[in-house]
Amino acid sequence: MKTEKILVSAMLLFGTLLTAQAQRRNEIQIPNLEGYVTLKCDFHMHTVFSDGLVWPTVRVDEAYREGLDAISLTEHIEYRPHKKDIVSDHNRSFELSCKKAKELDILLIRGSEITRPMAPGHFNAIFLSDSNPLEQPEYKDAFKEAKKQDAFIFWNHPGWARQQPDSTLWWPEHTELYNSGCMQGIEVANGALYMPEAIQWCLDKNLAMIGTSDIHQPIQTDYDFSKGEHRTMTFVFAKERSLKGIREALDSRRTAAYYRELLIGREELLRPFFAKCVTIEEVKRTEKKVIFSVTNTTDLILHLKKTAHDARLIYFRNMTLKPHTRYSITVELTEDIKEGDCNFEVTNFVVAPGKGLDYTIKL
Repeated sequence: MKTEKILVSAMLLFGTLLTAQAQRRNEIQIPNLEGYVTLKCDFHMHTVFSDGLVWPTVRVDEAYREGLDAISLTEHIEYRPHKKDIVSDHNRSFELSCKKAKELDILLIRGSEITRPMAPGHFNAIFLSDSNPLEQPEYKDAFKEAKKQDAFIFWNHPGWARQQPDSTLWWPEHTELYNSGCMQGIEVANGALYMPEAIQWCLDKNLAMIGTSDIHQPIQTDYDFSKGEHRTMTFVFAKERSLKGIREALDSRRTAAYYRELLIGREELLRPFFAKCVTIEEVKRTEKKVIFSVTNTTDLILHLKKTAHDARLIYFRNMTLKPHTRYSITVELTEDIKEGDCNFEVTNFVVAPGKGLDYTIKL
């Protein structure tokens, strides 16, 4: 009897430990911009209520463990391969997730994916009040229903080879949707797919840059977290941590896509963001050199590359700042120079196709 009690107690303890581990939150250490809070969001994912392989509440648990603030379960309207087994309307995955999201303080946004051939292709509509009216024979009517609900609508994976096998193109149908107010953003990164063409479209047409996982399987199937990998997501620079705050930021285009080691966004956002990522302090100055320290205070990897500068200043060619690490940088002073600019490019802070963020440290 005593042995049985010990065994039962051990099993209960083991179960408690597993539960605690399952609910352990890994906060993503990144800065807030002045006047804003940086929210980590994934606006594109699937469950068994369309073509995903997990129950909706699993997506909430995954988001919590990875340190996300907000998610949207965007089930396909037109493609539901499990519908014989999962009988429901298009709002059900959202409804099933609400309680879990509230318990874990995950902001849950109602959304759906309009799933059509090219053109126009696939689009997500988020901040819906009811997903069911989006089920329409004609794609234009589906977009009209989303617009009627004041949804935020963005184009998914424009460079997906299945729909655009040779070139990532902007079609006349996209111009029509854009002009009619049915496109407010574009995915510049989707899962493992990176689409630099979409960056320029966002800059030219004032569209929000979006990064999403588009996850279908359990999240750990696509990402090895033990190796420091992370899902593709969107950083939203919001005035407050709320659904209202996210929507206002999206409408104001204050977003950046976080894809692998890249952060993709507008220069006016990434410049102050980088300044918040590092602390710079002068350590020593002599007639011949200046030594200063740079500390990366974030979970991000920062890649620096020297650019055009005064040739009388000699400093690093390339440098990688690993997360939460302090580096010492020596600048040699030649001839009679006493001060100047150390110019470099943060190559993984992408502000335009093929262009990183130019930055200067003044001595």
